[in-house]
Amino acid sequence: MRFLFGAALIALSGCTAGAEGNPPPETGGMAPQTEAACLAAGGRWGPGGLFPDPLCFLPNPDAGKSCAKASDCVGTCLAESRTCAPVQPIFGCYAFLDEDGREVTICAD
Repeated sequence: MRFLFGAALIALSGCTAGAEGNPPPETGGMAPQTEAACLAAGGRWGPGGLFPDPLCFLPNPDAGKSCAKASDCVGTCLAESRTCAPVQPIFGCYAFLDEDGREVTICAD
């Protein structure tokens, strides 16, 4: 029993919120699937696109930063403003910059 408790403490020791200016907690490439997990990761829980159920919108650590190509941003480099998107995911029609700095338009629902 002590072993399980110790193992759980070690596993949870990495679960701390990032300090100001640091990226949000890692989500394994997937947005949190519950409202509580979303809010704990610094996200906003709500409707998006055509999905009937709410989902998690996570802030990007480089939101508003100037960008010239896709790899300049953690999320999406928005073509119109040439800045990194404030949140992920993005819904609707928008233009972004690809890795070569070319403008690409997409509609995501």
